[in-house]
Amino acid sequence: MNDQTKLTHDNLRYFSGDFERYRHQIDRRVIYTPGVRFVAEQGGAYWLIDELAFTITGGEIQRAGRSDPRILELHFWRLDVNNNSATLTARADSDVAPFYTKEIPFTDFPLDQIDIWAAFDGEHWTLYLPSEH
Repeated sequence: MNDQTKLTHDNLRYFSGDFERYRHQIDRRVIYTPGVRFVAEQGGAYWLIDELAFTITGGEIQRAGRSDPRILELHFWRLDVNNNSATLTARADSDVAPFYTKEIPFTDFPLDQIDIWAAFDGEHWTLYLPSEH
């Protein structure tokens, strides 16, 4: 895919697990996969990586992990877009209420929704697409 590739749900499924990682520019404890980088580049959404990184390492995860320890190892983010605004949520699992919710008043993100998973390896948080699991 080249720089002119349009971001669609269909082209995200082509990303699968590999060993290439990119380090967050500000918070070096967060790394992300080629699929997440593609979303950021093609969707104009490096801001989304920043939101996840700062929330993960800013204390929200530690607080939420006190009531559900699963969160400290793995959790699931979703951005739902509706009429140029969005809601960002994080859950410990699909069948539980979000432990984090943030309203985004404006976005031009091109998809109606995107899921990004976050896993901790003991040193880094890795952000990846479900297809990269």
